Amino acid sequence: MLWTYTTPGIPDNLFEQLPGIYLTPREIRILILCALRLEENSVFWDIGAGTGTIPVEAGLLCPNGKIIAIERDEEVANLIRRNCSSFQVKNITVIEGNAPECLEDLKPLPDRICIEGGKSIKEILTKVWGKLKPQGRVVLTSGNLEYLYQISEGLSQVQARQIEIVQASVNRLENKGTSQVLSAIDPLFIISAEKI
Repeated sequence: MLWTYTTPGIPDNLFEQLPGIYLTPREIRILILCALRLEENSVFWDIGAGTGTIPVEAGLLCPNGKIIAIERDEEVANLIRRNCSSFQVKNITVIEGNAPECLEDLKPLPDRICIEGGKSIKEILTKVWGKLKPQGRVVLTSGNLEYLYQISEGLSQVQARQIEIVQASVNRLENKGTSQVLSAIDPLFIISAEKI
Protein backbone atom coordinates (compact mmCIF):
# COMPACT_ATOMS: atom_id res chain seq x y z
CA MET A 1 0.00 0.00 0.00
CA LEU A 2 1.43 3.38 -1.01
CA TRP A 3 0.15 5.99 1.42
CA THR A 4 2.36 8.95 2.21
CA TYR A 5 0.15 12.01 2.75
CA THR A 6 -0.97 13.32 6.15
CA THR A 7 -4.36 14.87 5.37
CA PRO A 8 -7.49 13.01 6.52
CA GLY A 9 -9.55 11.16 3.96
CA ILE A 10 -7.83 7.84 3.36
CA PRO A 11 -9.44 6.16 0.33
CA ASP A 12 -12.07 3.61 1.36
CA ASN A 13 -10.49 0.79 -0.65
CA LEU A 14 -7.31 0.91 1.46
CA PHE A 15 -9.25 -0.39 4.48
CA GLU A 16 -9.95 -4.08 4.88
CA GLN A 17 -13.71 -4.63 4.95
CA LEU A 18 -16.19 -7.35 5.87
CA PRO A 19 -19.49 -7.93 4.05
CA GLY A 20 -22.37 -6.21 5.81
CA ILE A 21 -20.14 -4.13 8.12
CA TYR A 22 -20.58 -0.39 7.65
CA LEU A 23 -17.59 1.60 6.50
CA THR A 24 -17.89 5.34 7.05
CA PRO A 25 -17.26 6.79 3.58
CA ARG A 26 -14.22 9.02 3.19
CA GLU A 27 -16.19 12.22 2.61
CA ILE A 28 -18.38 11.64 5.68
CA ARG A 29 -15.35 10.63 7.75
CA ILE A 30 -13.67 13.96 7.00
CA LEU A 31 -16.74 15.87 8.25
CA ILE A 32 -16.90 13.76 11.43
CA LEU A 33 -13.19 14.33 12.12
CA CYS A 34 -13.65 18.08 11.61
CA ALA A 35 -16.62 18.11 13.99
CA LEU A 36 -14.58 16.30 16.66
CA ARG A 37 -11.93 19.09 16.68
CA LEU A 38 -9.27 16.64 17.81
CA GLU A 39 -6.08 17.85 19.44
CA GLU A 40 -2.66 16.21 19.29
CA ASN A 41 -3.14 14.54 22.69
CA SER A 42 -6.93 13.97 22.67
CA VAL A 43 -8.48 11.03 24.48
CA PHE A 44 -11.12 9.85 22.02
CA TRP A 45 -13.74 7.12 22.37
CA ASP A 46 -15.39 5.85 19.18
CA ILE A 47 -18.50 3.89 20.18
CA GLY A 48 -19.69 1.55 17.44
CA ALA A 49 -16.40 1.77 15.57
CA GLY A 50 -17.37 -0.62 12.77
CA THR A 51 -14.53 -1.04 10.30
CA GLY A 52 -12.30 1.29 12.32
CA THR A 53 -11.86 4.00 9.72
CA ILE A 54 -12.44 6.89 12.15
CA PRO A 55 -10.18 5.50 14.92
CA VAL A 56 -7.40 4.88 12.36
CA GLU A 57 -7.62 8.41 10.99
CA ALA A 58 -7.87 9.88 14.50
CA GLY A 59 -4.86 7.84 15.62
CA LEU A 60 -2.81 9.21 12.75
CA LEU A 61 -3.96 12.80 13.36
CA CYS A 62 -3.32 12.60 17.14
CA PRO A 63 0.04 10.84 17.51
CA ASN A 64 0.18 11.63 21.24
CA GLY A 65 -3.48 10.88 21.81
CA LYS A 66 -5.26 7.83 23.14
CA ILE A 67 -7.93 6.36 20.88
CA ILE A 68 -10.38 3.74 22.17
CA ALA A 69 -12.52 1.90 19.60
CA ILE A 70 -15.55 0.15 21.11
CA GLU A 71 -17.18 -2.63 19.10
CA ARG A 72 -19.51 -5.38 20.32
CA ASP A 73 -18.74 -8.06 17.70
CA GLU A 74 -15.50 -10.03 18.10
CA GLU A 75 -14.99 -10.52 14.35
CA VAL A 76 -15.47 -6.80 13.70
CA ALA A 77 -13.18 -5.88 16.61
CA ASN A 78 -10.50 -8.07 15.01
CA LEU A 79 -11.10 -6.27 11.71
CA ILE A 80 -10.39 -2.95 13.46
CA ARG A 81 -7.15 -4.41 14.85
CA ARG A 82 -6.09 -5.52 11.35
CA ASN A 83 -6.83 -2.07 9.92
CA CYS A 84 -4.82 -0.47 12.73
CA SER A 85 -1.94 -2.80 11.93
CA SER A 86 -2.14 -2.05 8.18
CA PHE A 87 -1.74 1.66 8.86
CA GLN A 88 0.81 1.07 11.66
CA VAL A 89 -1.30 2.99 14.17
CA LYS A 90 -0.12 2.16 17.69
CA ASN A 91 -2.25 4.44 19.89
CA ILE A 92 -5.58 2.62 19.47
CA THR A 93 -7.09 0.20 21.99
CA VAL A 94 -9.97 -1.96 20.80
CA ILE A 95 -12.59 -2.84 23.44
CA GLU A 96 -15.07 -5.62 22.75
CA GLY A 97 -18.41 -5.16 24.45
CA ASN A 98 -21.92 -3.74 24.36
CA ALA A 99 -22.31 -0.05 25.03
CA PRO A 100 -23.15 1.46 27.41
CA GLU A 101 -22.40 -1.44 29.81
CA CYS A 102 -18.77 -1.92 28.70
CA LEU A 103 -18.03 1.78 29.25
CA GLU A 104 -18.70 1.78 32.99
CA ASP A 105 -15.09 1.49 34.20
CA LEU A 106 -13.32 2.48 30.98
CA LYS A 107 -10.25 4.71 31.39
CA PRO A 108 -8.86 7.17 30.54
CA LEU A 109 -11.88 9.46 30.46
CA PRO A 110 -12.47 11.10 27.08
CA ASP A 111 -12.43 14.67 25.90
CA ARG A 112 -13.91 13.55 22.56
CA ILE A 113 -16.60 10.93 21.87
CA CYS A 114 -18.15 9.72 18.62
CA ILE A 115 -21.33 7.62 18.71
CA GLU A 116 -22.18 6.18 15.33
CA GLY A 117 -25.89 5.40 15.16
CA GLY A 118 -27.71 2.54 16.85
CA LYS A 119 -31.07 1.86 18.47
CA SER A 120 -29.85 2.84 21.94
CA ILE A 121 -28.08 6.03 20.86
CA LYS A 122 -29.95 8.23 23.38
CA GLU A 123 -29.19 5.84 26.25
CA ILE A 124 -25.52 5.64 25.29
CA LEU A 125 -25.29 9.44 25.01
CA THR A 126 -26.82 10.06 28.43
CA LYS A 127 -24.61 7.40 30.06
CA VAL A 128 -21.30 8.62 28.59
CA TRP A 129 -22.02 12.32 29.08
CA GLY A 130 -20.94 12.07 32.72
CA LYS A 131 -17.62 10.58 31.62
CA LEU A 132 -16.91 13.32 29.07
CA LYS A 133 -14.47 15.89 30.41
CA PRO A 134 -15.57 19.54 30.74
CA GLN A 135 -15.19 21.39 27.42
CA GLY A 136 -15.31 18.00 25.73
CA ARG A 137 -17.10 17.37 22.44
CA VAL A 138 -19.44 14.64 21.31
CA VAL A 139 -20.26 13.82 17.71
CA LEU A 140 -23.18 11.57 16.82
CA THR A 141 -24.38 10.27 13.47
CA SER A 142 -27.82 9.26 12.27
CA GLY A 143 -29.12 8.05 8.96
CA ASN A 144 -32.77 8.56 9.87
CA LEU A 145 -35.09 11.03 11.57
CA GLU A 146 -36.03 8.64 14.41
CA TYR A 147 -32.44 8.50 15.68
CA LEU A 148 -32.09 12.24 15.08
CA TYR A 149 -35.07 12.81 17.43
CA GLN A 150 -33.50 10.53 20.05
CA ILE A 151 -30.22 12.45 19.79
CA SER A 152 -32.02 15.79 20.10
CA GLU A 153 -33.86 14.59 23.23
CA GLY A 154 -30.64 13.21 24.71
CA LEU A 155 -28.69 16.43 24.09
CA SER A 156 -31.48 18.42 25.71
CA GLN A 157 -31.52 16.06 28.69
CA VAL A 158 -27.75 16.44 29.32
CA GLN A 159 -27.93 20.21 28.68
CA ALA A 160 -25.39 20.16 25.86
CA ARG A 161 -24.23 23.45 24.37
CA GLN A 162 -23.00 24.65 20.96
CA ILE A 163 -25.14 22.08 19.15
CA GLU A 164 -24.55 21.86 15.40
CA ILE A 165 -26.35 19.65 12.89
CA VAL A 166 -25.15 19.02 9.36
CA GLN A 167 -26.82 16.78 6.83
CA ALA A 168 -24.11 15.47 4.54
CA SER A 169 -25.15 14.47 1.05
CA VAL A 170 -22.31 13.36 -1.21
CA ASN A 171 -22.23 12.08 -4.78
CA ARG A 172 -19.39 10.10 -6.36
CA LEU A 173 -18.62 9.64 -10.04
CA GLU A 174 -19.08 6.00 -11.05
CA ASN A 175 -18.97 4.05 -14.29
CA LYS A 176 -22.30 2.47 -15.23
CA GLY A 177 -21.94 0.57 -18.45
CA THR A 178 -20.49 2.99 -20.97
CA SER A 179 -21.57 6.09 -19.04
CA GLN A 180 -20.22 7.99 -16.08
CA VAL A 181 -22.88 9.01 -13.57
CA LEU A 182 -22.97 10.61 -10.14
CA SER A 183 -24.19 8.11 -7.53
CA ALA A 184 -25.37 9.28 -4.13
CA ILE A 185 -23.93 8.05 -0.86
CA ASP A 186 -26.73 7.70 1.71
CA PRO A 187 -27.28 11.08 3.41
CA LEU A 188 -26.22 11.24 7.04
CA PHE A 189 -26.89 13.65 9.89
CA ILE A 190 -23.76 14.66 11.81
CA ILE A 191 -24.57 16.22 15.17
CA SER A 192 -21.94 17.79 17.42
CA ALA A 193 -22.18 19.38 20.84
CA GLU A 194 -20.01 20.57 23.72
CA LYS A 195 -20.04 20.02 27.45
CA ILE A 196 -19.63 23.12 29.58
